[in-house]
Amino acid sequence: MFFVLNKQKIYTYMVSIVTVVLLFCVAGSLNNTSNGGNTIQTASTAGKLLPIYNVQTEEKKVAFTMNCAWNADDIDSILKTLQDNQTKITFFMVGDWIEKFPDAVKKIHEAGHEIASHSDTHPHVNNLSYEKNIEEIEKSNDKIEKVTGRRTKIYRAPYGEYNDTVIKSAQDKGYHTIQWNLDTLDYTGLTRR
Repeated sequence: MFFVLNKQKIYTYMVSIVTVVLLFCVAGSLNNTSNGGNTIQTASTAGKLLPIYNVQTEEKKVAFTMNCAWNADDIDSILKTLQDNQTKITFFMVGDWIEKFPDAVKKIHEAGHEIASHSDTHPHVNNLSYEKNIEEIEKSNDKIEKVTGRRTKIYRAPYGEYNDTVIKSAQDKGYHTIQWNLDTLDYTGLTRR
């Protein structure tokens, strides 16, 4: 068996390892400051609706997520790495991506990972009406169900955008809007030289 590593792959693996270490450090510090029980914050004191950034718990856990919006070239490698490390994550999928790569969606689902909505067409949701936000979530969820036989109640807005309309439209349909609290910035080309 041969492993071919180029500069880009080495940098990508290094960023991944650093991210994992940082996430465990963040989880440890959150665990140490938890006030007991599970706490989810969805609104600020100013009244603005917020997505879920983290859940405080006594358990030592980290939630890994990945957005699937552009290609599926690395899915087999990602799934192998996750399997080798006995790790399950949540894949937030765009409806267009699901249509282009249904076999990848099936592989992810069959490997036991959670699949969630990342909208249908990856628009700038802050510019959409309440109704259009619901449509983006529901169409994506319809595509998830078509491939996996299951619906989700978890949603991540594209580009990390949110406002009260985005959050309220998701909440009113029973979805939990999830945000990240540590970003690898891999989409910026950070790992390339």
